[in-house]
Amino acid sequence: MAQYSVAYGEERIGFALRWQPRLKGRVAIHVMPDGVVMVDAPQGSELGDVKQAVRQRAAWVWRELQAQRARQRHVLPRAYVSGETHFYLGRRHLLKVLVTKQADPGARLWRGRLEVTTAKAGAHAVRHWLDGWYRERAAVVFDQVLAHMATRMKLPGPLPPWRLLRMRTQWGSCSPSGALLLNPDLIKAPKACIEYVVAHELCHLKEHNHSERFYRLLGAALPDWERRKQELDGLADLLLNR
Repeated sequence: MAQYSVAYGEERIGFALRWQPRLKGRVAIHVMPDGVVMVDAPQGSELGDVKQAVRQRAAWVWRELQAQRARQRHVLPRAYVSGETHFYLGRRHLLKVLVTKQADPGARLWRGRLEVTTAKAGAHAVRHWLDGWYRERAAVVFDQVLAHMATRMKLPGPLPPWRLLRMRTQWGSCSPSGALLLNPDLIKAPKACIEYVVAHELCHLKEHNHSERFYRLLGAALPDWERRKQELDGLADLLLNR
């Protein structure tokens, strides 16, 4: 993706530009959970027009960036030690680390705690087993949510192919061929937020852009999608903190 920037006062706002062949209408601007500014523009648009659209919304983009940076200052790096809290389906769970060679290594949710058994002490080993458990749970829960939302949206045929992929700036994506990618870290979010992301990507099966028609489809599937998105955006720094 090409990188550009526009002036905002004495500062500059950098952004990544994606040309979208099927996008019609206005330029869409997104401030991603990690602070990346992503701009979607219709294929064939003039670069000058795209930059002007970003300048017109520069005040909003700057406020979003400042709010995101303020949230990040309060997020401490993970240590992966007993007593730390980790999210699963929107709820915080205490982490319990058991270092022993007398039991099989792995992770589980046990009596309200996330319990990791490992033969080696240290953050790397604990994170390895915890990440594996998250992926296992994501595979099960996301499949259930996909089936539920596809039925709710009355999508014809079998479920679209999908797989897990950890992404820095996205919770999910839909390829032009209709294959879905879902971020395994999304399993840490409330189920209502997972439904929003899945519905968002399923809408791209019919409208592979963020046009007005796309948002009409999303609104029909989830009338409260904006509330769900706002909740997910507010949790992003905590859920993506590794």
